[in-house]
Amino acid sequence: MSVQEKIRDLPHKPGVYLFKDRLNRVIYVGKAVDLHKRVSQYFHPSRKRRADRKLIALVEAIADLEFYSVHSEAEALLLEGRLIKEFRPRYNVSFRDDKRFLLVKVDLTEPFPRFQVTRLKKQDNARYFGPFASSGALRTTLNIMKKKFGLRSCNALIPTEKDYKHCLDHIIKNCSAPCIGKISQAEYLERVKMACAFLEGKSKEMIEEIRAKMEQAAQAFDFEKAAELRDLLEALEETTRPARRFVKQLPQISSPHEDLEALKSALSLSKPPLLIECFDISNISSTHKVASMVSFREGKAERSAYRRYRIKTVEGQDDFACMEEVIRRRYKRVLDEAGNLPDLIVVDGGKGQLSSALKALQSLGLNNICVIGLAKENEEIYRKGFSEPLILDKSDKALRLLQRIRDEAHRVANAYHQLLLKKRMRESILDDCPGVSENRKKLLIRAFGSVEKIKKSSVEEIAAVKGIGKKLAEKIVSFLSSRN
Repeated sequence: MSVQEKIRDLPHKPGVYLFKDRLNRVIYVGKAVDLHKRVSQYFHPSRKRRADRKLIALVEAIADLEFYSVHSEAEALLLEGRLIKEFRPRYNVSFRDDKRFLLVKVDLTEPFPRFQVTRLKKQDNARYFGPFASSGALRTTLNIMKKKFGLRSCNALIPTEKDYKHCLDHIIKNCSAPCIGKISQAEYLERVKMACAFLEGKSKEMIEEIRAKMEQAAQAFDFEKAAELRDLLEALEETTRPARRFVKQLPQISSPHEDLEALKSALSLSKPPLLIECFDISNISSTHKVASMVSFREGKAERSAYRRYRIKTVEGQDDFACMEEVIRRRYKRVLDEAGNLPDLIVVDGGKGQLSSALKALQSLGLNNICVIGLAKENEEIYRKGFSEPLILDKSDKALRLLQRIRDEAHRVANAYHQLLLKKRMRESILDDCPGVSENRKKLLIRAFGSVEKIKKSSVEEIAAVKGIGKKLAEKIVSFLSSRN
C-alpha cells in the first residue's frame, strides 16, 4: 500500500504518526488531534510551496508511515515523547534532551508522607503516579487535593512546632496540622491514602462536588465563578484520567539475540555470527583516503575494538584497491598477534568490494570466513559463490542489523576523513602567511580545495573569496610564490 493510500485510511482521531524512509528507519514522530487532517497537510501542494528546506527534505524522504490511535491529545503527547526517545528520529528536535514528564511521588514509609513533583522514577519504596502531560493541570490538582484532604505542604521530613510558627496553611484551614498534634499520625496517613486513591481516579466525590457547585453558579448567573470552577474541573479530570501504558501495541526493537538468529537463517550459517566486523572506505577525493573497521560482538557495538586506517598503497580513487589493502592489513595483524577472527565480515559495497575482500583474505590463507557485501543502492547482499544478490524484506531483522552495522562503519570512516581534513587545514603553509587568520585560511581552502590550487589562482580569483580583499590577495600570491 502506498503512502497516499495509507493517508486516505487514517482515522479522524487523536494519535501519533511515524514517518519512515526507504530503509524502514523512523525519521520523524509527530502527534495529532486529528490524524487524517494533520498527516494530509504534509503532502498538500500549497504547504510545500511555503515550506522550508528541512520540511521539504523530510517529505521527500518519506517512503512509509505508521500510526497509533489514542483517546486524547494528552495521551498522544505522552506516546510521542516515548517513541522519540526510543527511535531518536533525525528530524525531531523535541524530547531529544531526554526530558521526562512529570510524576507525583509519595513515600508512605515516612512519618508524615508528602506529595512531591518529580521527573525521575527511582527504585525506592515510594509510590509514583503519572506520567502527566500537563504540568499546569497537575499542579492545580495537587493544590486542590491538599486543601480537600488537609495535607501539609511544608518540606520538613518530620514537621515540628517550629515549622508551624512559619506556616499559613493551618490559619486558612488548608492543613490538618499534624506538626502540633491536631490529628494523629495514623489519622494523617489515612488522609494520604485517600489522596492516593483520588490520584488513581478511584475517588470521584471531589469532581462531582465541583461539578454541582459549577451548575449552581451558572443557575445563579454567577458566570465568572462558574467559568473558574469549569477550568478547575477540567484540570482535575485531565489529571485523574488514567493514561494507557501502550505496552502491547508499541513497535518493539528486537533483541540482539533475535537479530543474530535472523542473520544466521538469512545467510544459511551454521551458527549465529557472534563477532561481526564491518569495513567502509571514505574516498571523497584523492587526498586522505581512509577506511574504518567497526566490531559488533553478540549484536552490540564493541567500540574499544574499532579501528581507523589511512590508505597507504593506492594511487588515485580506487575503492576496490582500498578495500583490498585494508582487509589485508587488518587480518595480517590479527594473524600475527594470534587474535580472534570474526564469524562474519561485512564490506560496504557490491560485487567489486566483495571480490577485493576475498582476494585479500585468500592471500592470507583465510578462505573459510563468511564475507558479504552490502550495497547501499537497494540494500542488496552479495555473497561468495552466488551470482545473484540476496534481497531481504525491509523489515527483516537480519537486514536491519546489517544496516546498523554498515551505518556505524560509514559514520566512523567519514568522521576520520573530516578529522584529517581539519588537521590538513591546520598544517597548511598558509599559517605562515601574514594577514591570513584561521578563519580566512578555512575560507580559502573551502573555496579552492587545496593550497596547490590557490597557488595556480590569480589575484582577482583569490580576492573574490569572501573576507579576502585585493591587498591581502596580492600578499598571498607573493607569499606562495616565494615558497615554490
